[in-house]
Amino acid sequence: MRQYSSLRRNLTGYAFISPFIIGFLGFTLIPMFVSLYMSFTSYNLFTSPRWIGLDNYYKMFFEDPKYWNSVKVTFLYVFIGVPLRLIFALFVAMILNTGSRMVGTYRTLYYLPSIIGGSVAVSIMWRNLFSNEGVVNSALVAIGVGPISWFGDPDASLVMLISLSVWQFGSSMLIFLAGLKNISPEMYEAAGVDGANPIRKFFSITLPLLSPIVLFNLIMQTIGAFMTFVPAYIISKGEGGPMDGTMLYSLYLFRQAFMFNNMGYASAMAWIMLLMIGLLTVAVFLTSKFWVFYESEGGK
Repeated sequence: MRQYSSLRRNLTGYAFISPFIIGFLGFTLIPMFVSLYMSFTSYNLFTSPRWIGLDNYYKMFFEDPKYWNSVKVTFLYVFIGVPLRLIFALFVAMILNTGSRMVGTYRTLYYLPSIIGGSVAVSIMWRNLFSNEGVVNSALVAIGVGPISWFGDPDASLVMLISLSVWQFGSSMLIFLAGLKNISPEMYEAAGVDGANPIRKFFSITLPLLSPIVLFNLIMQTIGAFMTFVPAYIISKGEGGPMDGTMLYSLYLFRQAFMFNNMGYASAMAWIMLLMIGLLTVAVFLTSKFWVFYESEGGK
């Protein structure tokens, strides 16, 4: 009887987790292995996959300059956009770390861009803001700087894309704010008694105690930035222009897969992206021992 009861409980547990298991196998694990196989084939969706070995990877590294341009644009987007987003998120979190009654409302308002920031509507709005007669150029003309050709200059178009990324700082801001509220006010009071000014308090108390949260936000935002697709697609109308200035890695992968029907080549690109993100994440973790402070380890 006990064995029957135990078996029934186990079956009930498996039944509850079965939707996740089925979804994970059907939409994540199995497609990953299929994609790995496809990366060694020539496949265009209309014919059977043909095994070509490492040809896709050879073409990627040695015969496709557009691929390396997408890598360059993506790394610029990540290494400029992510630090700016984290800095801005921490700045706003410190402003909101007060006892004001409106803090809850402000948190909600600042978090909204992170919810809707990746949507098609916001990308269209951003494109209109930076158009020739948009708000941004009108403001620049008003202060005497002059209009900028955001859709004609590849550097300016990338800046436009990065600015949209920085605007979506809400999720990082909330995590920073939660970390700030866990720092004891007594530490700041003791530092004030010793004559520490606000800048010294920030670098000696706030930043070290927030460093584990900085590490978490850095990794999550970096992974998310590498996978950015919708803003680049909408703002450039799917072309990655001007002159491939907004041709992010994910956009180039999409074009290879669904516009040129090079599914095998796109699968190889996807696995290289996974490898790049993995190596970068490992590098961040390895260097974290030099700048992340853990109270339980005495700062080691």
